Amino acid sequence: MQIKGNTILITGGGSGIGRGLAEAFHKEGNHVIIAGRRKEALDAVVAANPGMSAEVLDINSADTIKTFATELIAKYPKLNAVMHNAGIMKNEDVKQGRTEDAEATITTNLLGPIRLNAALLPHLMQQPSATVMTVTSGLAYVPLSMTPTYCATKAAIHSYTQSLRFQLRDTGVQVIEIIPPYVQTELMGDRQKNDPMAMPLADYLSDTLNFLRDNPDAPEVIIDRVKPLRFAAQGGDYDIFYKTFNDRMIAARPNG
Repeated sequence: MQIKGNTILITGGGSGIGRGLAEAFHKEGNHVIIAGRRKEALDAVVAANPGMSAEVLDINSADTIKTFATELIAKYPKLNAVMHNAGIMKNEDVKQGRTEDAEATITTNLLGPIRLNAALLPHLMQQPSATVMTVTSGLAYVPLSMTPTYCATKAAIHSYTQSLRFQLRDTGVQVIEIIPPYVQTELMGDRQKNDPMAMPLADYLSDTLNFLRDNPDAPEVIIDRVKPLRFAAQGGDYDIFYKTFNDRMIAARPNG
């Protein structure tokens, strides 16, 4: 992916990694369109970044996604990239026998990107070159037991991304999986935003942009901080790594 001169849609662009990457791509000389459910948050980002655009999107509504995609393409015909970043992450106690949070997570994190990608792909395939970016997580490779459905959806998006890349191999659409580590954002509230165990957001953004700049043809964005999770299965001691990782995270975040 060439990181300049694109028209990029970034879902979940009102906060966290989505906002950070939106602002980073904006500074690189792209026309960035952020999308999300909270108009106030989107407007604040646009106000801070003149030239950026924003569109309201309910990623949980299949019908809304279809209408959104049609209107988006009509309004921004040069659209040639999408970053599927919108997501939610919730602690779940499976012993309680409840599925509300799990179902909401699946709808937002898995069905949302699949539906939006299906709606945009015919347009993207008509462009001279285009890019689909999915945002997974190091937790797609080593799940955090406190957030089982979040981790499952990210693992599913990883698998989906691989199939998408293979099916589009003879088109002009590049498919990139972005794999963040644990980053200081509001995804799980103030605890995560201020957690010293998490990677500072500014450092994550810098490493990610540098990776994309230096590796334009890479299928995955794997910065150093996420490598222990991404390659845990290849280390030969996955079970030990998994237990140590989860014990450490539970001890550090006893209240979720």
